[in-house]
Amino acid sequence: EPGGTKEDMDHMSPRLRAFLSEPIGEKDVAWVDGISHELAINLVTKGFNKAYVLLGQFLLMHKREAEFQKWLICCCGATEFEARECSSCLKEWCSCFL
Repeated sequence: EPGGTKEDMDHMSPRLRAFLSEPIGEKDVAWVDGISHELAINLVTKGFNKAYVLLGQFLLMHKREAEFQKWLICCCGATEFEARECSSCLKEWCSCFL
């Protein structure tokens, strides 16, 4: 299964495990682990309506988590916790599928 060993998967939240269980496809941005309802609304307003669009932003930042987290907090109104969870989720997805 994607996501590495079973032991790796056991440490993940159910939401993260679900996100990593399949390709992104057309999933809404709210599917990304760490994205609250309020943050999803902010992201959609800025044009980041799909998980793959947010992933694109992460990739444009060369998968630099600190830079991506700062962008989420400063430009999108994420909390530090949301930013960490979200960048970790996208990083894990990249390691599974890219």
